[in-house]
Amino acid sequence: MIKLLIYEDNPQLREGLTMLIDGSEGFTVQAAFRNCSNVLLEVKTYQPDVILMDIDMPDVNGLEGLRLIKAVQPEVSVLMLTVFDDHQNIFQALLNGANGYILKKTPPAKLLEYIQEASTGGAPMTASVAAQVLKMFSQMNLPADKNYNLSDREKEVLQHLVNGYSYKMIASEMFIAMDTVRSHIKKIYEKLHVNSKSEAVAKAFRDRLF
Repeated sequence: MIKLLIYEDNPQLREGLTMLIDGSEGFTVQAAFRNCSNVLLEVKTYQPDVILMDIDMPDVNGLEGLRLIKAVQPEVSVLMLTVFDDHQNIFQALLNGANGYILKKTPPAKLLEYIQEASTGGAPMTASVAAQVLKMFSQMNLPADKNYNLSDREKEVLQHLVNGYSYKMIASEMFIAMDTVRSHIKKIYEKLHVNSKSEAVAKAFRDRLF
């Protein structure tokens, strides 16, 4: 029996997913939640095999919930189930440790197949998402050991960005002010010749800055 938790803020979809999965042989939905505000306690309490995770949820979203789960229970399989198939969300989800990335338009029978695959260590992805991932990896084959003259402090801030931390979380982790975080990030953007967090994370990943 594959045990699941569902994180989805749309109540109709949350109920529909619960009914579909619970009504299928070999699957059981232990609980379903509208966001990830208490995700660590919930995962610890229910000990699921697979988690279906929406991205766009209020308060604590799916990408942050994913990062929190993987920091403490990396063995739990987390499948992103979302309407977003853009480069930035896919890349951030994979960086945060997602075990698969599937779209909400996936047919019910295929969804159950993907859940089964995830429970046995697979990494299911909707075809359009898999194509983007292959493209991203093909673009990563660049020379290693570029350092862009980042200071140790700037590298530490960049590492936190790669790990999905918000500015507030970085400030708390490094015991510095939010303005100091912003100053570091502005310098990082200048040195890496980028204009956004997602570009900085992608360049750090591609050029193996860690």
